[in-house]
Amino acid sequence: MPPGQRLRTRTGFRIRYALIALVGAIAFGTVGFHLLEDWNWTDSFYVTTQTITTVGYGDITPSHGRGRIFAAIFMLVSVSAVAYALTSTVQSIVHWEILATLGARRRHREMNKLDRHFIICGAGRVGSRIIREMQRASCPFVVIEKDRDKVVQLIESGAHVLVSDATLEETLKDAGVERARGLAACLPDDADNVYVVLTARSLGPNLHIVARAVEEQAEPKMIRAGANRVISPILIGSHRMAQALMKPAVADFMDSIAAETLDVGFEQVEVEPESVYAGKKLRDTNIRAALDIVIVAIRRKGGEMFYHPSGETHIEAGDMLVAIGRPESLVEMIKLARDT
Repeated sequence: MPPGQRLRTRTGFRIRYALIALVGAIAFGTVGFHLLEDWNWTDSFYVTTQTITTVGYGDITPSHGRGRIFAAIFMLVSVSAVAYALTSTVQSIVHWEILATLGARRRHREMNKLDRHFIICGAGRVGSRIIREMQRASCPFVVIEKDRDKVVQLIESGAHVLVSDATLEETLKDAGVERARGLAACLPDDADNVYVVLTARSLGPNLHIVARAVEEQAEPKMIRAGANRVISPILIGSHRMAQALMKPAVADFMDSIAAETLDVGFEQVEVEPESVYAGKKLRDTNIRAALDIVIVAIRRKGGEMFYHPSGETHIEAGDMLVAIGRPESLVEMIKLARDT
């Protein structure tokens, strides 16, 4: 068990024992006064509360000798019980504060070590799906979220979280936007997403930014603000529904790939200058013959896109290969595209 979890467990036990001691003292006093002084339960509980709170006996007092002896003993017992309860409660509060502070500092140090990571602004319905995809792919990322209930769930899942406003420049800097590889603006308001994109672009000129658009007319504004891509869930959803209606076989194939029920997947990889693929024709590589991978598109360094390239197409350094194939073959192709 991790040290932090052991400390939390001990703190929980301490609070529980303190409550048990306090309740036990109240029950002990109430029963004792009821039996020894022949008071009713209400008066017995009232005098017990007076004793524990050190208010004193102003109206009802023990009249028998044995009652007074019991009251004296009970005073000592109750004072000890209350002192233990108060001490345990204060210690528990201090421990929780220490844990929260140490945990925040540890998470901050870990975030400072991240490089070429992704930043997800907002953990709503769209952002939470992106987070799951990032976790499944083991990609480093930081989430910026203001809702503390969502933050607790994210921290428990092991995610790096900043509890702050994603529209603030200081927040993006704390998330390491200058070192980040990409940013997803997933806030529920289009105006907030435009502001996030604008701020992130000014801090990271080479940052790849993908923004969510709720309204269709917000897309050109986000592009002008600096977003590389703008995704509208409404437009994508309507397109997928139309495709499922008119071309169900195509829709089933795309759904199978997205759900990873097929033993194939899409991948993109940039060809490095020292790669064995650089400067060769597509048919002279092992991509199709040995790895059984289909190159569906090649994006040149200048942005020009070639769809379904032929075997005579030259692969140049800086090209982005978009491929479909088996996961193990894609891993081998990525290695060859990056190394000699």
